[in-house]
Amino acid sequence: MKGIVFNLLADLVRRDFGDDAWDDLLDAANASGSYTSLGTYEDEEMYRLVAAASAALQRTPGDILRWYGRGAMPMLAQKYPHFFAAPESTRPFLLTLNHIIHPEVRKLYPGAEVPEFAYPDSGADTLVMEYRSARQLCMLAEGFIAGAADHFGEDVAIEQPECMHRGDDRCVFRLTFAPAAAPAGAR
Repeated sequence: MKGIVFNLLADLVRRDFGDDAWDDLLDAANASGSYTSLGTYEDEEMYRLVAAASAALQRTPGDILRWYGRGAMPMLAQKYPHFFAAPESTRPFLLTLNHIIHPEVRKLYPGAEVPEFAYPDSGADTLVMEYRSARQLCMLAEGFIAGAADHFGEDVAIEQPECMHRGDDRCVFRLTFAPAAAPAGAR
């Protein structure tokens, strides 16, 4: 796993919980904490960090991965604004993953292993995304999807009728988008 993934997690933990929380998480996970964005690190180290965060916050590892993906998306939008410039909403942004974003990720981070997505039979109001990855980090992908919807000012309902964690050969997300609800009192 590329160091940028660890760097984003460190930034997010520090932002939401403080520097000491990151240090405590590294200690609990027996992790080095020295990550260069272009470096490659064992997947197991990320899994240990997620497990340590899960124990510390008394939340499931899936909840931690969703929080991480959603929270990291604004950081990615700031770091890579060109990926977010052309699409005007979440759906077209997600459709750029395989042919625009992931090829660029591979150029920026040589050796990066990214998930593959397929988009079968989607209707006008829904997008069906098939996710395949040996890492099986579908909950992280779900968080990134929610974070992308936040970025574009939309709400997204996410159903996952198939999941590798339940024995399926892939994960399937059924996404339904709507404009974000106005905050209470903003009418």
